[in-house]
Amino acid sequence: MNASHPAVHPVEAPPLTDAANNVPRVRMKDIQGMPGTLGGVALRISQFLFAVAALCVMASTNDFTSVTAFCYLVAAVSLQSVWSLSLAFVDIYALLVKRCLRNSRIVSLFTIGDGVTSTLTFAAACASAGITVLIGNDLNDCARNHCARFETATAMAFISWFTVSPSFLLNFWSLASR
Repeated sequence: MNASHPAVHPVEAPPLTDAANNVPRVRMKDIQGMPGTLGGVALRISQFLFAVAALCVMASTNDFTSVTAFCYLVAAVSLQSVWSLSLAFVDIYALLVKRCLRNSRIVSLFTIGDGVTSTLTFAAACASAGITVLIGNDLNDCARNHCARFETATAMAFISWFTVSPSFLLNFWSLASR
């Protein structure tokens, strides 16, 4: 009996030519506002500018250090401005060298950082708004205080938070859609 055995004479499988199995994977388009896009750079720069405006207006008063909420606002927008400026530089670099910032570790870092800084900025803006309402409406003591400056700094902090939110949501969506 002269039968061939597959172990002795292996047979190669023919290459797959089925078009359904060889479809290339399509990557999601970059949505403006995501890291490494012009929209992302614009969001980061606006975050930075509004945070710096809140910081400068609050620091221009001589008595902000007497209220803890205002000190917290200064600390939160300082952190926000540093974070936004550094990510703006990363986005600009990615655009200049034509790199995609789709690495899951990078997107995770951006998402966590945006989540932390946006939460801190929002909490500080809410606390400052509460104190501003207390001074202006409840105590009627705006004559001795810098109510207009406090309100302006609080408004700038809210606008900074409002511009951080799309960055956080787009990064979180990009991370969750993997």
